[in-house]
Amino acid sequence: MKTSKTLIYLAFISFSLLFMYSCSKSSRSSVMPISLTVEYLTNPLGLDIEKPRMSWTLEPTKESDFGQSQTAYRILVSMSESRLKDNVGDIWDSGWVESDKMQLIEYNGIPLESDKAYFWKVAVKDEKGVESKYSKISKWSTGLFSQDEWTAKWIGTGESYNPSEGPNKMYDPWFRKKFTLTEKPYKATLFVASIGFHEVYVNGEKIDDHVLPPAVTDHTKRARYIAYEIAPELIKGENVIALWLGTGWSIFAPYATDDKPRAPIAIAQTDIYNEKGEVIERIITDESWRTHPSPNKLIGNWGFGVGGYGGEIWDANQEIENWNSVDFNDEDWKSSTILNPSLKLSAQQVEPNRLIDEIQPVDIEHRSDDSYRVDMGVNFAGWTDIHVKGNPGDTIHFLFSEREDQDMTFALHSAYVLDNSGEGTFHNHFNYMSGRWITIKGLTTPPVKDNIKGWLVRTDYDDATYFECSDSLQNWIYNRVKWTFENLSLGGFVVDCPQRERFGYGGDAHATSETGLLNYKLGAFYTKWLEDWRDVQGTEPMVGNMNDPEWARKQEGSGRILGGGIMPQTAPTYHGGGGPAWGGIVITLPWFMYQYHGDIRALEENFEMIKGWLTFLDSHVENNLLNRYGGRWDFLGDWLWPGANAAGMNNYSDENLFFNNCYWVYNLKTAAQIARIIGRETDAEIWSEKAKLASEAIHNKYYIEEEKNYSDMSMRSLTAALYGDIMPEELRPEVMKSLENEILINQNGHIDVGITGGAMLFKVLREEGRDDLIYSMTSQTTYPGWGFMKENGATTIWESWEKDLGGHSLLHSSYLYPGAWYIDGVSGIRQDKDFPGYRKFIIRVPKLTESQLSWAKAEFDSPSGLIKSHWERQGSNLTLNITVPPNCSATVWFPQENNETITENSGHAIHIGNQEGYQLYEVSAGNYRFSN
Repeated sequence: MKTSKTLIYLAFISFSLLFMYSCSKSSRSSVMPISLTVEYLTNPLGLDIEKPRMSWTLEPTKESDFGQSQTAYRILVSMSESRLKDNVGDIWDSGWVESDKMQLIEYNGIPLESDKAYFWKVAVKDEKGVESKYSKISKWSTGLFSQDEWTAKWIGTGESYNPSEGPNKMYDPWFRKKFTLTEKPYKATLFVASIGFHEVYVNGEKIDDHVLPPAVTDHTKRARYIAYEIAPELIKGENVIALWLGTGWSIFAPYATDDKPRAPIAIAQTDIYNEKGEVIERIITDESWRTHPSPNKLIGNWGFGVGGYGGEIWDANQEIENWNSVDFNDEDWKSSTILNPSLKLSAQQVEPNRLIDEIQPVDIEHRSDDSYRVDMGVNFAGWTDIHVKGNPGDTIHFLFSEREDQDMTFALHSAYVLDNSGEGTFHNHFNYMSGRWITIKGLTTPPVKDNIKGWLVRTDYDDATYFECSDSLQNWIYNRVKWTFENLSLGGFVVDCPQRERFGYGGDAHATSETGLLNYKLGAFYTKWLEDWRDVQGTEPMVGNMNDPEWARKQEGSGRILGGGIMPQTAPTYHGGGGPAWGGIVITLPWFMYQYHGDIRALEENFEMIKGWLTFLDSHVENNLLNRYGGRWDFLGDWLWPGANAAGMNNYSDENLFFNNCYWVYNLKTAAQIARIIGRETDAEIWSEKAKLASEAIHNKYYIEEEKNYSDMSMRSLTAALYGDIMPEELRPEVMKSLENEILINQNGHIDVGITGGAMLFKVLREEGRDDLIYSMTSQTTYPGWGFMKENGATTIWESWEKDLGGHSLLHSSYLYPGAWYIDGVSGIRQDKDFPGYRKFIIRVPKLTESQLSWAKAEFDSPSGLIKSHWERQGSNLTLNITVPPNCSATVWFPQENNETITENSGHAIHIGNQEGYQLYEVSAGNYRFSN
């Protein structure tokens, strides 16, 4: 049954289409399809999805027109680019499909084949039925659909890291294979999977600009392969393919299994084709590949609490010129060792890491001990390139620090051993640093600014959003939040911090995921991370505490496989403490993917994981209340609120039990919505009933009637109650009033929650439209708050509200939740929850005074097209300029405070009523200007 809101919307769209049809006499289509993607990626290589999904957006052919839309589409897919240019879709011709859908349309042609390239384009019909031109041609290639198609073997050096022997001693190995081709290849895709990092070379040339591939993965279960196009580098005659492996995650304790060494290993395979499409050679990794140590070695043991992640040491005396070239003689290298790990090979369906922003030093200080302190000007996680001079044979040390008063933080350091020339350049290969300051020791010649560079390294997803407003502090917070997020998203998941732990916490994901989705194109990124969560389900989380005998075992193992729906607190990394709001990301993140992208497959693929998680929680429910479970670190509530102790612990308190029960109710209600969307009505009814009974039990036990408050009456308890919506409907306004008083009066406008509670608080206030309360907290320059960080010289967002709290990091995922508010609150570009994916959305000008914000502008490249919003206040005058992309519509909420007349320039906006001090208008595609 359609809701009344849906019927009104459909009637509006029908009216708009009829109006535009009757008024137009043009025969040229009003729209053109652009920005083609497959599985959220642009021209992806090596996909192993048999029915990939295709998407596009539309651009208007005339910017001044209104109501442009799509009424039909036609997709053509071919294995021949030339045939596709002739409009022949010999693999799939969808024919004209009467539909306005343009996102995530499933391929439905001839079954795809492994290791093939496919070309595609799309045309649409506009609101008048006029056909557009076809889009530019896009493409994707397939990986290997069956494990049986892999004839290559896993290879290694025969070495293995032994933690009982102290720090890692293995050098990152080289591998190479020489072969002869009788003709110049036409096509060759090399599929490479590795445990640990890798680089690929063909005839001495590095293939692709990937950094630290592959994406981080649970290597107890799978290895992700990357497709490299190598045909351009291959020649008729002798060739060589070389791999350089990096230790990295290969020695990470939770990934240790009996069927593989704790050492970098790889598997690679390519079929080489001629112009006729015939395979002229298959190259596979096997015992014929030759191996030798490279000059590079990991410093550290790669893990939190076991020596840290260290850095790299390069010994220039062990360099071998042209090691990856055809004419190099590798006869004295040893043969590779064959291995048989039990791992599923699957394609890496997420953007690779790349070097993104070059960073130049701002100052170099020569200190009294003859060391040099380099200030890079900004805290960042990434690579460095540093040219140095010293005595031949000496070791130059690089110490990295987040803090100006410490030479090194979190044991991050690298080194360079000089050869006889006495000079060289340190450059990262298989690790990354994190910090702002670099202390260099062992030089005989001062370093030069021009010879020092840094780069941010991150997953190379696209930016989606531009935002700016009249308040310089808000701009600073927005930009620092984005910079921090980017520094945390290396390897296809979001880490808590890039220096100390590098774990993918579910609780921290709650604080970052909406900020991510409203500012970046993260469809592939989060799809991959959800697969990581499915992989780790069924494994115990943290074990006891550091004084328990089990702790040591957990540090050198991945924990017991318990089965069922239990979740560790991090994925794909296992380690770390947390609680219900950490494991609960397995419900929240698929739901966000649906809301922001309309991705139903995200709900379907993760449904059994969701059901398993709720079944696990069910086993700890008594009298409709969730009981505490697990060890000391397994039932955390909020984390690192202002004034929390160094560990931020409150997990045994009654308040914490209340907090987690409210979160559990939120999980149940969200899961019920998911179940209804995918037709799992029985599950939906069960979870809805449990949420109802739990809400009643929580409210009856914890509600303080005379105070209109809950539990310990803290900001986090009020937030949790509202987030779970556990109160009777008529009480919600009164509880909201209590939260308002807590923020404005009891906390004098400051925030008083931590990571988990803060994400929940901002979610509640954003949905309630309480931009005034969020602005109050984000505008403070005294402790606690983001402005306090700015006043204390921060260039990234800290782990805790206190700068110097017990070794906490200064680049962290903790408080990134304002990044979503700037887009859907300040600029007013909001979801319409009845229409996922932004086909219909809301523009709502915030009710902020001119002294708070006088203007804001944003451009959000949504999944359905580019949305623009720019509002400005001057005295009592307010103007709003918006752009609604083709095939979309919006509801505009324009404030009317003193019954002033509201005008709109085009005449195409339809007034539909008023609500909460706003006049509401429906608008179709086009550019609009509202003013009073």
